[in-house]
Amino acid sequence: MTSFQEFGLADPISRALVEENYLTPTPIQAQTIPLALNGRDIVGIAQTGTGKTAAFALPILHRLLGNRVRPQPKSCRVLVLSPTRELSGQILDSFNAYGRHVRLSSALAIGGVPMGRQVRAIMPGVEVLVATPGRLLDLVQGNALKLNQVEFFVLDEADRMLDMGFINDIRKVVAKLPKLRQTLLFSATMPKDIADLAEQMLRDPARVAVTPVSSTAERITQRVIQVDHAAKPTLLAQLLKQEKIDRALVFTRTKHGADKVVKNLAKAGIAANAIHGNKSQNHRERVLAAFRSGEIRTLVATDIAARGIDVDGISHVVNFDLPNVPETYVHRIGRTARAGAEGVAISLVAGGEEMGYLRDIERLIRVALPREDRRTPGQREAAPAAATPHRPGRPAPRPHAARPHESNSPAKGPRRHRRSGGNNGAPPSHRQEQHRAPHGGGRAEGLQGVAFLHRESRPHRQRNRNQQPS
Repeated sequence: MTSFQEFGLADPISRALVEENYLTPTPIQAQTIPLALNGRDIVGIAQTGTGKTAAFALPILHRLLGNRVRPQPKSCRVLVLSPTRELSGQILDSFNAYGRHVRLSSALAIGGVPMGRQVRAIMPGVEVLVATPGRLLDLVQGNALKLNQVEFFVLDEADRMLDMGFINDIRKVVAKLPKLRQTLLFSATMPKDIADLAEQMLRDPARVAVTPVSSTAERITQRVIQVDHAAKPTLLAQLLKQEKIDRALVFTRTKHGADKVVKNLAKAGIAANAIHGNKSQNHRERVLAAFRSGEIRTLVATDIAARGIDVDGISHVVNFDLPNVPETYVHRIGRTARAGAEGVAISLVAGGEEMGYLRDIERLIRVALPREDRRTPGQREAAPAAATPHRPGRPAPRPHAARPHESNSPAKGPRRHRRSGGNNGAPPSHRQEQHRAPHGGGRAEGLQGVAFLHRESRPHRQRNRNQQPS
């Protein structure tokens, strides 16, 4: 399909698309819309910014118009679930934009705002309801909403729903829906748990995937800077001053971390704002509006809050904290290089733990990312011990387990006797030694293991201990 006119959408919808300057459908739209118009259940996989919302909203609106009936009180005909308040609001805006000529009745049900207005909006019944899972269940349990009239069910950003722990809430919602419905599931990535959920929810779904799960946009220049953890705030400020930035989106792993980054940037003379789950809805809307308009050029966000950021012109994505889920990295950097533009993704990596995350990311995307080492010399020398050629997170046990033969060395036996002889609480001494000096601790642990396994050696060491004073 090379034009929206070829889909045969209802005239009011086509006029709205012309007014929105929609000319050529994106790949996800070209593949999804014909299938959805025929009533098929769909699993759609595409990176963010590829037009997923229009891919499900347009065919749903067309089918609603083909059978226009008044919704029953406290019910909806279309139910869309999304993980965040911002994303929910943007989805509803899209429905209203595409349906501007059909007098569409719609409502938004999200947390962070009083529920009374939402209850009143749903009371007469609406055609389209966009909601977050928690608030939706609140309305259902409060008898303000019934789900037995839903004809179209959309689960958007399903992978993030899983990350946020909404999987049980989703199952509760699905259990209340009519079995005879059309279901569309969209996700940026497709982990196994989401694939299992789709198998339970959908009936003979058509699978639409416009990009591989592990791919990153070709127009994004990616690079890694290895840095001491304490130097991250200073380096971030330097990058934001040196790079040619239109808009920069900085990712942190925690809400507290996002606020801390904003404070550090302020000290460096860089204006920035943060959005995350602890911020009020009004605050988040104001900050996003300022970011879109260019009033602020640096936005700090957590992964959950960032799912609602639909802003063109983001030139740089900075991973202040590297994500521990490789697919999240793909989703993060997909915020830049939209609409044919180019983008830059910079990841600040500190310590063996984040190096492990980096290896997982490179394994997923099948690309060895270029690295720049800005660590202090002492940290560079210590790095090989923290990150061995083995899998991340398993460096310590293996060297100790490989040395049991060293316990027979005469040079190490007396050292162990001297340490244990001065302290009756030997086991605590060994534990402290492991933290204080890895090499010495490793030997002590190896000797202790040999003494436990080879019982015939105990009497021998006991005799040595008794002979020492003489």
